Amino acid sequence: MTMKSLSIAISPCPNDTFIFAAWILGLAPLPGHNCRFIWHDVQELNQGAKANSWAVTKVSAATALCLQGSHDILSCGGAFGLKHGPKVVVRRNNDKPVQTIAVPGLDTTAMLLLQRAMPQGFTPVPMVFHAIVHAVQKGTVDAGLLIHETALIYEQYDLNLHLDLGKWWQEQTQNLPLPLGCIVIPKAYGSKTRALVEKTIQDSIQVAQAQPERIMPLVSGLARELDAIVLKQHIKAYVNDLSLDMGTKGMNALNTLQTFWKHA
Repeated sequence: MTMKSLSIAISPCPNDTFIFAAWILGLAPLPGHNCRFIWHDVQELNQGAKANSWAVTKVSAATALCLQGSHDILSCGGAFGLKHGPKVVVRRNNDKPVQTIAVPGLDTTAMLLLQRAMPQGFTPVPMVFHAIVHAVQKGTVDAGLLIHETALIYEQYDLNLHLDLGKWWQEQTQNLPLPLGCIVIPKAYGSKTRALVEKTIQDSIQVAQAQPERIMPLVSGLARELDAIVLKQHIKAYVNDLSLDMGTKGMNALNTLQTFWKHA
């Protein structure tokens, strides 16, 4: 039987690698396919999906909504914050008005939320997400918009919280889960391939949950923060029942985010 090739692009953040690790390691394979995995920063993933660079791509939820004409949003594999979300941080003892904010990409969900939460305006300074902390510490920017695991431990970098976008979203939406990332596939691949990919992602999550010791070396090897407790906190924050199947609750959250996007 001829094997089909499939490219899958995700970020190296712990929730993505936890979800896909069993698939990557061959513990939850996709039948009939040779799969090639690629890792990129979230903004690179967003731009790559728009250019149809890969078959399966993890993108910001805001970008997934923009791609609905050409791509399907998968029912699983996404990141939904139930309590946590992106955070805007500043240097301690800094009373300077926030005008310039380092952001992890202009197409990210975090950026969309920030535009809505700070209607008074600001100047975004796009950069790769792991460079943001240093830019804030050096005073290159007034503030930084943190995502991924670093948003959970900003105090360790001697930074203060300026705005918690997770809490802001909950207040605006009566505690809906916050859709941060989704998995998309071009519609051209068809419903059969989409269903196979969804089943494989779900299998991969279930293997990771049942046998975390088999996949955590890969997760920690790709993570920015190496502390095991931080990694577990990050995974717990963004891998949940909605990652296995977003269902009606997740779709309602995405629809609400879309209204934010239309009015940003």
